[in-house]
Amino acid sequence: MPREPKDCDSSLLCNVDIAIIGGGLVGASLGAALAPLVQRKGLRVAIIEAFPVLDSNQELWQPSFDARSSAIAAGSAAHFEKLGVWPQMAEQASPISLIHVSERGRLGVTRLRAAELGVEAMGYVVPNEWMGRVLHRHLATLPLEWFCPAKVESIQAVKGGHLLRLSTGQTLQAGLTVLADGGRSGMKEALGIASDTESYDQVALITNVTVSRPHRGTAYERFAAEGPIALLPLQGQGMGLVWTHSQGAEQRRMELSDQDFLAELQHAFGERAGAFLKVGTRHAYPLSLVTARETVRPGLAVLGNAAHALHPVAGQGFNLALRGVMDLVEAIENGMANGQAPGSAATLTDFDARRESDRRNVIRFSDGLIRLFDIDQPLISHIRAAGLIGLNLADPLRRSLARRAMGVER
Repeated sequence: MPREPKDCDSSLLCNVDIAIIGGGLVGASLGAALAPLVQRKGLRVAIIEAFPVLDSNQELWQPSFDARSSAIAAGSAAHFEKLGVWPQMAEQASPISLIHVSERGRLGVTRLRAAELGVEAMGYVVPNEWMGRVLHRHLATLPLEWFCPAKVESIQAVKGGHLLRLSTGQTLQAGLTVLADGGRSGMKEALGIASDTESYDQVALITNVTVSRPHRGTAYERFAAEGPIALLPLQGQGMGLVWTHSQGAEQRRMELSDQDFLAELQHAFGERAGAFLKVGTRHAYPLSLVTARETVRPGLAVLGNAAHALHPVAGQGFNLALRGVMDLVEAIENGMANGQAPGSAATLTDFDARRESDRRNVIRFSDGLIRLFDIDQPLISHIRAAGLIGLNLADPLRRSLARRAMGVER
């Protein structure tokens, strides 16, 4: 089990160097990345999580057909390797050896191959449940403190950091507070951090499907008039489906029988992946581009979906967040080497400078891609098709795009 807070009961004020609000994939990754600094520098790091976490002694994980999955870029896999968790994650990871990009009704196709880059895989698809379980089991071995289940009921800026009052009655004074809660807790709003939100007027219908033939590690991105369709390779002949719909149009497909849903998916996607044989439970999520206007303040950093929520079209959201985790830890380490506290303005300015270019480029790429393929004009459609054909023929451009998809070029 995660370690209980030391020297802190409901009547005490606890002082910690870093408080991470949110123990999900981003917060757990940050906890794992900070562990070496905890051990070398004696930092006191607390994770505050609203929901109970897994007991590491629970029975072995049983894969659920309906589990949601994430595309982990090769660069992100390298980060997890550095954190010491990739060998366990890899047990349920499906490699992406080919990315196939096409547009329905057009001849243009782009193929990005791992073999052309001399790598085993351009990325991996990992069930979120498994990724979380591996991270939490790893965290249970580290000298971190958990306040769980607990919610932050109020947050107040004070000299040297922030004061966090928890639902357990405990109070933390943190030199650095990290919002890694996905933006769901209301902490940003409580601190007066505004976000720019632009709805795509789209909904992602997400589920898992089984196909009739081996996918051979192929990830598909197919652009259709009503929105892109992504298929991600899972173990066996399973694939994760992300099917974008105009807002409201998804409801009818949510209510279809499995057989009728698969028939409509087959018609929309075609035969490239084979026949669709089985579908799991369907989930629908509205899509918006959300960017926080501030990602750092003295004593405060904002990570993951709390900082930026992207369209899933390019599968870059979690990979962008994980690079943010690693850059924050590097900024903290460099700051401490220069006598700066983890929450100092200088440390967080360094972190923000590291992130600014990557964040801007990924948001622009993801947003631009969805808007380009959303234009329904014959001339633009022909230009897109020619661009896909040209990209498939131009090795340098295709390789640059592949390296960006792998998370090794920013």
